[in-house]
Amino acid sequence: MAVPKKKTSPSRKGMRQSHDRLAAATYIEDKDSGELRRPHHIDLKTGKYRGRQVLEPRDD
Repeated sequence: MAVPKKKTSPSRKGMRQSHDRLAAATYIEDKDSGELRRPHHIDLKTGKYRGRQVLEPRDD
């Protein structure tokens, strides 16, 4: 079993863990409807994806 020879300092542990955080979700404004949506996802309000009608529009 592998056992570390020296204690990892808090500074070194913090440097290692600095990239472990979760990234905030990205949203873009849709060109047609002006609603916020995720990139590369269907706009659920209009039902369009990249200018093509993919789904029936929602009636909210």
